[in-house]
Amino acid sequence: MERSARRALVVRGGWEGHAPIAITDLFLPFLKDEGFTVETAQSLDVYADRELMAATDLVVQCWTMGEISGEQTRGLVEAVRAGTGFAGWHGGIVDSFRGDVDYQFLTGGQFLMHPAGFLDYRVHVRPERAEHPVIAGIGDFDVHTEQYWLATDPDIDVLATTTFPPDGERAHPVVMPAVWTRRQGAGRVFVSAIGHKADDFDVPEVRALTERGLLWASR
Repeated sequence: MERSARRALVVRGGWEGHAPIAITDLFLPFLKDEGFTVETAQSLDVYADRELMAATDLVVQCWTMGEISGEQTRGLVEAVRAGTGFAGWHGGIVDSFRGDVDYQFLTGGQFLMHPAGFLDYRVHVRPERAEHPVIAGIGDFDVHTEQYWLATDPDIDVLATTTFPPDGERAHPVVMPAVWTRRQGAGRVFVSAIGHKADDFDVPEVRALTERGLLWASR
């Protein structure tokens, strides 16, 4: 029998500095309003549950650092490749499970560092990707938060960037991916580097592109 609603699984935990429960709670009403049934989990064991993962249309992860077992990684990767969407923001998706290269290949990026404290910086929407449904109609915007320096896979679709200005270590500006998507098999992956703190999502553009990214990634 066809399911009447899509199913979202919100997996949250790890380092508490990114407030995984409080910040993911911001998006639970949105997902429910969009017709998802929503389940939350504070254990990575759900990734090894093949039946659950196969029935899940969207995984939203907010799990900074920590460790993931080989069985859990395989379960997540296999589910995404079979069509389950995977999405998240900031350290909850690109500073997770630092020692697991299979996980990093899934997301297409890995956090390396950020300058101390919160900075004012501009997020630039790439003009050539301006019609993508995640960012369509959104122009460049400003944020006051952490600015992530990342190692990224060449095979990602970069939708927006930030620029690190020259400083004592860099003689030239460095353009860094900030929002991207990618496909893994039949599945879609959405990543935003923005979202260290709850009020980052008070910026209308940040909230909009994050919500759209969740919907885009979903099966």
